[in-house]
Amino acid sequence: MNRQFKNITMGLLLSSAASLTAIDAFATEGYFTHGSGARNKAMGGAGVADGQDATAMIVNPAGMVGIGTELDIAVSFFSPKRKFTGIFDGAGAPLGVGPFTPNGEVKSSENLFAIPNIAYVKAIDDTSSWGISLVANGGMNTNYRNVTNGTCQFLFGMAPPQVPAPNGVFCGGTAGVNLSQALILVGYAKQIDNLKIGIAPVFGFQMFEATGLAVFGGATSDPTALTNNGIDTSTGFGGKIGLEYSLSDQFRIGASYQTKINMSKFEKYSGLFADGGDFDIPSSFQVGVSADLSPDFTFSVDYKHIKYSDVSSVSNPSNIRLPFGSVGGPGFGWDNIDVFKVGAEWRANDQWKLRAGYAHNQQPVNGADITLNILAPGIVQDHFTAGGAYQMNDKHSFEFAVMYAPTEAITGNEVTPLGPNPFHSLTAEMKQYEATIGWKMKFGQ
Repeated sequence: MNRQFKNITMGLLLSSAASLTAIDAFATEGYFTHGSGARNKAMGGAGVADGQDATAMIVNPAGMVGIGTELDIAVSFFSPKRKFTGIFDGAGAPLGVGPFTPNGEVKSSENLFAIPNIAYVKAIDDTSSWGISLVANGGMNTNYRNVTNGTCQFLFGMAPPQVPAPNGVFCGGTAGVNLSQALILVGYAKQIDNLKIGIAPVFGFQMFEATGLAVFGGATSDPTALTNNGIDTSTGFGGKIGLEYSLSDQFRIGASYQTKINMSKFEKYSGLFADGGDFDIPSSFQVGVSADLSPDFTFSVDYKHIKYSDVSSVSNPSNIRLPFGSVGGPGFGWDNIDVFKVGAEWRANDQWKLRAGYAHNQQPVNGADITLNILAPGIVQDHFTAGGAYQMNDKHSFEFAVMYAPTEAITGNEVTPLGPNPFHSLTAEMKQYEATIGWKMKFGQ
């Protein structure tokens, strides 16, 4: 092992460890990212059968073979715009019945996050490679400030007070959640004739914090582990396996599968998440085809499935008549989703590559679960992407990508701590913007 190889590997490990504390939360396909690295993001996340750079191992570890030795570093600047609107039917409501959550429009603050992505692949020989990468898997963030809430002021003014605070979305002051998920993969890939196969153990790391939920203290298994307990962390292990097969020089098929990552429990929030704070990372798989329609143009079509039902805290309906935090207790009511992706790359000349893509996913959130999901509105469904790469010389290239997810909205009736309120509807909305810049360095050329 030469000194350069040692330095690169050690540097990547150190930067990966440091970056874990800097990864902020975001949401695209539910709360999974729509892609990894500048190239894959620019192509809508498509390309499970088209491994061309070090970040390919994140989508499909088999894609590591044949790219040589390479270091990819990228950072995405992600801006989700989240809000909800409450509408109360005063004319239809009985006397004395009012809204619990605020009327009108309430916006979440903190709308810009920096998300790193690092990958390093080392060619062992012409038919095998190994690599290591750090990637933000996904997450969710909302932060609703201490907004005026007349119902909270009234209930707080009673003797004794019926709610913990006079204002806030849930009568608890500033309310929101911050979930961040990061993965470190260490993979190996081998090519045998036309078949590439790769495998990567996966280390998962999560951070979570919730605020402003004390009003649900009467509906939890542990009121001391429900809200406002600061940041909690969770770790766990899983694995990823991938295949890429060349049917011809111009046509490839690929597939990858990531297991459920069994995570340690969020002890500080064992009274919020089902099964005593359990919050695993769900399994997913992706299959696709890539075709070189000409020497300069590649087109990819992928299908992805995310199994949110692996995680009770995410998939259990919010109206389950059990305390929060209990075995089989309430969750956010998310469904499993299918995702369809298309992406294209045009190699315009020796210096420029241009890329574009589109991804559409099913809606994971149900209107019946709208009250909890104003905290986690992972509801966007369409992602329009574009980007490119500029080859500066034989060793270095610069990459970029942009993404726009147009506004999506979900509406349902408010559910209060005393039960449903059919006279107050909530509409959660989200749209997203993202810009990614990246740098790629080749070795041994």
